[in-house]
Amino acid sequence: MTQDPSGQQRATPDDPAQLHVNDPRRIRAQIQEYTAKHPESATGPASRAARSATIDSSTPREHTFDLVVRGERVLTTAGIVPREVGIRDGRIAAIEPLGNALDGASVIQLAPEEVLMPGLVDTHVHVNEPGRTEWEGFATATKAAAAGGVTTILDMPLNSIPSTVNGPALEYKRLVAQPQAFVDVGFWGGAVPGNNGDLRELHDAGVFGFKCFLLHSGVDEFPPLTPDELEEDLATLATYDAMMIVHAEDSRTINRAPHCEGDVYERFLASRPRGAENLAIAEVIERARWTGAKAHILHLSSSDALPMIRSAKADGINLSVETCPHYLSLIAEQIPNGATAYKCCPPIREVGNRELLWEGLLDGTIDYIASDHSPSTLALKDLDNGDFGVAWGGIASVQLALPIIWTEARRRGVPLEQVVSWMATKPADRVGLRSKGRLAVGYDADLSIFAPDDGFVVKVGELYHRNPLSPYDGQVLSGRVRRTFLRGEQVDFETPHGQLLRLGEA
Repeated sequence: MTQDPSGQQRATPDDPAQLHVNDPRRIRAQIQEYTAKHPESATGPASRAARSATIDSSTPREHTFDLVVRGERVLTTAGIVPREVGIRDGRIAAIEPLGNALDGASVIQLAPEEVLMPGLVDTHVHVNEPGRTEWEGFATATKAAAAGGVTTILDMPLNSIPSTVNGPALEYKRLVAQPQAFVDVGFWGGAVPGNNGDLRELHDAGVFGFKCFLLHSGVDEFPPLTPDELEEDLATLATYDAMMIVHAEDSRTINRAPHCEGDVYERFLASRPRGAENLAIAEVIERARWTGAKAHILHLSSSDALPMIRSAKADGINLSVETCPHYLSLIAEQIPNGATAYKCCPPIREVGNRELLWEGLLDGTIDYIASDHSPSTLALKDLDNGDFGVAWGGIASVQLALPIIWTEARRRGVPLEQVVSWMATKPADRVGLRSKGRLAVGYDADLSIFAPDDGFVVKVGELYHRNPLSPYDGQVLSGRVRRTFLRGEQVDFETPHGQLLRLGEA
C-alpha cells in the first residue's frame, strides 16, 4: 500500500486484495490461491475433443450399444413415436422402430405413461459462484437442473464475484465449476463500461455471447451500459458474429416511476412499468438495426413490446426473445402483499399480459423459454418484513421450469413437442449448441424420462437449489422428471459428470 497526498492509503499492483473485484490482477491472485488449495484443478478441464479422443473404437464390443431405451413414447424430430434409441460413446447412434431389438449392454424399457425426450437447455441461470456461493453454487444449481430434466445450462456473468467480464474471471469461474457440475455448463461473458477491449478475448475463450444491463443490475460490480455504449459494443460484436443479450429496462423511466417501498405488490408493479421495458427494447432494436449485430431480449415481461418485436423481425433484424416460467404462470392479481418470494425484475404482470405472452410464444414472436434462475439468501428476500422495495428480485425455478410450463401448456392444448421445442431445441439452436436440444442421431445422449401425467405438490424443502424459497411452494403441478441422462449416463446426484462447454465445440 502507498499513501496519496491526503494521507489516504491506496491500492498498488502489489496488493491485489485492495483492487476492484473485477481487476485481472486480483483475479489472477485468486486463481493462484485456488490452484494451490486444489492442485488437481491446475491442468484444467478436459475438452470435448480430448475426451472423445480417449475412446478406442478398435476395442471389441460385447454389445452394439452401451445403452438402449425402448418405449411407445419417444419424442424425436418426427414427434412422439414408438422407438428404440441406441446410445454409444455418449451419443445417440441409432433410432429405430420399436421391435427391432437393438442390442445394448443396458436396456431400459419405458413404462406406458413415460416419455423419453431430449434434455432441456436453460440459457439463463445465475449460479453466483465464486463469490456469492451462499446464494447458489454449481453443485446445488446443477443438481436442481438435472432434477428438472435440464442437461445444459448457460451461467450468467453477474452475481458471482468477480463478474465474468475478462479472461481471468472466466478462467477462475471454470476452475470452480469443473469439479461440481452435474450437467453441462457454458458461460456468458459480461459487457460493462470500459471492457470493450476484453470482449474478443472472452469470445475466443468460448463464451456464448455477452450480457449487458441498461439500468442498475442490482450489484455494483456489474454496472450498466448507456445506449451509446451498447451501440459501440454491438458494433464490436458484429465483427465476429457474437450475440448481445440484454436486460432491457429503461433506467430513466424507472427513475421517474413511483418509488417502491412497503409490502403492497401493486406499488412494486407500478415502480417497474411496462414502458420501461418497451423503451429499452426499442433502443436495442434500433441499435441492432444500425450495427447489424445479433441481439437477444432477456426475460420479456411486457406484452406491449410484442408488436415492435414482430416488426423488427419482419425487417430482418437478427433479434431473438425469451420469456420465463413465472411470466407464463403467475399473475399480479394473485400475489399476496408481503410475498417477496414473487419479486423479480421485470415483474410478474397482470393476467391479460400473461395471456398475450402465450400468444406471442405460439405465433413465434417469442422464440423460447428460459428459467432466469436467480436465487439469493432468505435474508435478502426480507421475509420478516415483506418489503418489496428492500427484497432481492429473483426466482429460483430451474428445477420446476418444465412442470410449470407443461401445467400451463396442457390446459391451453399445447402439445409436449412444442414445449420441448421452446425449452430445448430453439434455445440450443440460437446460442450455437450444435449437439444439444434434439433426440436425433449424432446428438449428445442428453435425455430425460418424463411422466407428463404425474401430478405433485411442490415442497420447497425437496428442491435442490441452495436456499429453500419458491413462489410455487404448495402448488400442484403436472409432470415429473423420473430420470435424467447426461451423454447416456444417468445422473445419480452424487458424482458430477458435467462438462464445461465452449462456443464452437458443443
